[in-house]
Amino acid sequence: MRQVVLDTETTGLEVDQQHRIVEIGCVELVNRRITGRVFHHYLNPDRDIDEGAQQVHGLSREQLSKEPRFREIAAPLLEFIGGAELIIHNAPFDVGFLNAELRRLDPPAGRVESLCSVLDTLVLARQMHPGQRNSLDALCKRYSVDNSHREYHGALLDARILAEVYLAMTGGQATLVLGSETSDEATGLRANRAAANRDATGYKIPVVRATDAELAAHEQVLKLVDKASGGATVWRKA
Repeated sequence: MRQVVLDTETTGLEVDQQHRIVEIGCVELVNRRITGRVFHHYLNPDRDIDEGAQQVHGLSREQLSKEPRFREIAAPLLEFIGGAELIIHNAPFDVGFLNAELRRLDPPAGRVESLCSVLDTLVLARQMHPGQRNSLDALCKRYSVDNSHREYHGALLDARILAEVYLAMTGGQATLVLGSETSDEATGLRANRAAANRDATGYKIPVVRATDAELAAHEQVLKLVDKASGGATVWRKA
């Protein structure tokens, strides 16, 4: 399963007022693992940037004047996201801006929804945490995802953060961290774990158990899917 976590920064909030994308960042997930492959570009919007937007992302028109225009990166972007499930926080905003940029191409390139399926993590978060704050910052706090280095909003930075939040929300892990262990200590721990996971025949028997938090998050997602399917899900009948 291939997914692409996507975020954009723009010159303003209203796509109907001809505001444009100034930065786009994508992070690839394959089988719920962050692969390290990314797509990232700053873009020349050919227009002024609203003061409020500039305060959010810190990008000025002068800084972006020598960056490529959207039409110059459209083909590799579409190749990167093609066929994947897009994971976006507040998807209508980013998809609306992307579709507007695609319409400006010559010839127009259709709509994002015709190339990819889209999962809106804001909608998912509201289902999982009704009545609570579900901004990306709030979700980082809720799921213990470090965003302390986020002085400004940035498309690639926010896509990376959202990837970790999404994996935490849906019961997975983005990375395995050994905390304060030194390199030698970590090597020793791995050796001890490997020895403990061998039976009398010498064959390695991997044992990976979910934590209580992961089981609870998994059960919550199953309930959401079960509700959406009208109770027709197979695992409840098994």
